[in-house]
Amino acid sequence: MKKTTISRAIAAIAVAMNTAPSAAQIPAGYYDNLKGKSGAELKNAVHETIKDANVLDYGKGKGHTWEGFYTTDRTADNQVIDRYSNDTRYFGSKGSSVGGMNIEHSFPKSWWGGSENQAYKDLYNLMPSEQKINSAKSNYPMGEVSKATTDNGCTKVGTGSKGYKLWEPADKWKGDFARAYMYMATTYQDFTWKGTQALQILQKGDYPTLQPWAYKLYISWAKTDAPDETETSRNEAVSRIQGNRNPFVDFPNLMEYIWGDSTDYAFDPGTTLCTSEYTPGGEAPEQGTIYTAIFTDGTGGCTISNKEVPQDGFEVWRLDNKYGWKGTAFANNTNNAADASVVTPELDLTGYATATLTFSHAANFFASPADALAVEVICDGVATPLNGINWPRGNSWAFNESGDISLNAFAGKKIKIAFHYTSTSQEAGTWEIKSMTVSGERLPSDISAPSTGKAAFDPSEPYETYTIDGRKTTNADHDGVTIIRQGGNTWKVAPRK
Repeated sequence: MKKTTISRAIAAIAVAMNTAPSAAQIPAGYYDNLKGKSGAELKNAVHETIKDANVLDYGKGKGHTWEGFYTTDRTADNQVIDRYSNDTRYFGSKGSSVGGMNIEHSFPKSWWGGSENQAYKDLYNLMPSEQKINSAKSNYPMGEVSKATTDNGCTKVGTGSKGYKLWEPADKWKGDFARAYMYMATTYQDFTWKGTQALQILQKGDYPTLQPWAYKLYISWAKTDAPDETETSRNEAVSRIQGNRNPFVDFPNLMEYIWGDSTDYAFDPGTTLCTSEYTPGGEAPEQGTIYTAIFTDGTGGCTISNKEVPQDGFEVWRLDNKYGWKGTAFANNTNNAADASVVTPELDLTGYATATLTFSHAANFFASPADALAVEVICDGVATPLNGINWPRGNSWAFNESGDISLNAFAGKKIKIAFHYTSTSQEAGTWEIKSMTVSGERLPSDISAPSTGKAAFDPSEPYETYTIDGRKTTNADHDGVTIIRQGGNTWKVAPRK
């Protein structure tokens, strides 16, 4: 791909993000040890930063939980902020409990055995709750309820698709609770979780702590319901009481670097987007299909690349109108050694902030398909194998979905996808690719017409530039998506095609 200067990229294509007011008052250096880390290492660094809190005593009275709630969960007209019900109740004197309400543990105390430790008293885990719904939600995990037995118009309790007993918050609170769960799973990652309900949502060990179904759902909720003033104000209030913070509120994209689509990138608290630069309620990125093909209907523009074949004219890959692209080096009752790929046409990811690959495939006569097969991204002449693929067992003709495979590392570039087949004289199974799709979030194309309330970028004024993974750059040649910051505003810029 042709490199382009940042100044030319600015003129070509960009997306503006509203700058929302924030009460964030992060102490200088508080998150410094997070820099340069990702995945498990980043989660451990966050744990070390936030694990110690000066918690209040549990209950009512001076220096107790209800006095904390008076500061953290009270509106200007003295109303209690109840995230579990739509009931209206008001605080009395500071430190007194409110009739009809409980102190609710979002992470139930039974999950660690019930000891009255720091987690038991942690205000990031405690919220005022109406009593009946508090009782109904019991010690169930938080998730999507498909069949509700209790629904008070704000919180559902019932059964999820896996058959688990679950509770589900209202849409307006989903992000708040998702970030609270991420905080708890990180702050107390060294706990030994106990009981059926705990182990439905948590797994023992520092990473990832949350079960995959849980962190995927919570990331989705957190994206949909970004931090608002109520949540950021609570984060500040709890921080003033306890001395620690919820970093998933301070940095709404931190979750992606720990569990999500950015675990291959190094996090940098100095350059990543923080709450003050996030877009709560802003215009969602436009979804776009970059490439899609049903191979039972045709080649999809793909070509064959042979590195090794048993003999001249041998076709490892053939197109089948029933099964799509079919790769095998088994012929005449003989296993043959081969190395061949089906390669897509060039896919243009310039103008996209994210990209995802999905495909449908079957594999038979393989001891381990992942050892013989690979899906690769070819970019600038380099083939990079993709991880996170849902591989078939290797002993069936049944088609399997690959799952969502992140191509975010190649956003802003031009690539090809290669389905790479290898075999030996001992094993030459069959791999079938029926269909595939690459989709992504498109970058709008006019920097001169940013979102409402957003100042226009002025290239004549000072600004800073960063790569998408947070590394500071100069105004020089640069491949891929660039982050530009000027005067408290942030743009994500794609290069000229």
